[in-house]
Amino acid sequence: MAQPHTTNHQFPLPADSEISHLPETTAQRQQASVAKQSLENDDHLPEHLPEKLAHQHDDALLQEPQETVLYLAYGSNLNSKTFLGRRGIKPLSQINVIVPELRLTFDMPGLPYIEPCFAATQFRDPTPKHESSAADTPLIAHDDADDDDPNPYNPNKPLVGVAYEVTLTDYARIIATEGGGSGYKDVVVDCHPFPEPYRPDDPIPDIPTTPSFKAHTLLSPSNSATASRAKSPARSRPITRPELGYAQPSARYLGLITNGAAEHDLPASYRRYLARLPPYRAATVRQKIGRAVFVAVWAPLFLPILILKQVFAGPDGRSPAWLVGYERLVLPSMWWSYDHVFFRIFGDGERSVDEVD
Repeated sequence: MAQPHTTNHQFPLPADSEISHLPETTAQRQQASVAKQSLENDDHLPEHLPEKLAHQHDDALLQEPQETVLYLAYGSNLNSKTFLGRRGIKPLSQINVIVPELRLTFDMPGLPYIEPCFAATQFRDPTPKHESSAADTPLIAHDDADDDDPNPYNPNKPLVGVAYEVTLTDYARIIATEGGGSGYKDVVVDCHPFPEPYRPDDPIPDIPTTPSFKAHTLLSPSNSATASRAKSPARSRPITRPELGYAQPSARYLGLITNGAAEHDLPASYRRYLARLPPYRAATVRQKIGRAVFVAVWAPLFLPILILKQVFAGPDGRSPAWLVGYERLVLPSMWWSYDHVFFRIFGDGERSVDEVD
């Protein structure tokens, strides 16, 4: 029977300025992820983490190597200041990858007027579409820059990201900092390394030819992306917006992703796409007043959730049921107030007004 992969990496681990100099995940480690009993093939790894971490503690007493897991990052976790700095993750290795079954979206709800949305993923339909829905509408319109780009990236292209090798302790910390198990949905996907020699200007293939390996990643909370979630416990059913793909990320958040993509030297077409995404701007006086009022009303109720999730995260990184219940009360109420009060009085808090005219 295949055994979970372990590592002999020694601490201390790289500082946040050294993320681009981490060793590349070896072909042997990639191959180990495909084994039937690997942690990467465990669809319920978040639920199994407490037991796994308890065994890891016993192994540490015996000075046994730590088990590791491969985690696919695609949003702000590409950025070293976020991933290694603020979140304190210490990856052991990394490799840039293509994920044909997923596509990048910005449909994780955030805070209206401030951080309208965050990056997420949805399962990708590789078949051509004759009609597009709101979720498929790109955040950027066609412009002359597209004509000058020999290999333009678009939202329906395969996801581009970085697969990190992390310890189980750090994997639990990732879960804790990504909603405590109540936001994104953990899934296992096939990742393909870029072909060698890697050239950032090469086109991103729709069907990669390099051998695939398994990694855990975080899926969008949208209804279309998590159609199978009906079998999931209520705690894993996050809030969604009625018009997917409508909201724009903030300039701050886009900056984290674009800088992270540059750190990892991800494909040039992907970086140009990110650079052309327009951020949300509170441009009108009404929107700016709405932002101030929204913060005054909801920050005292929302910010404690972020703090308490860090304080009370369990060994598996997930939040306790009482905190999930509080979050389930606050977030829908917050978005209800935006849809029925703030939007009508102060204007759009998800998309810049000059982008919808």
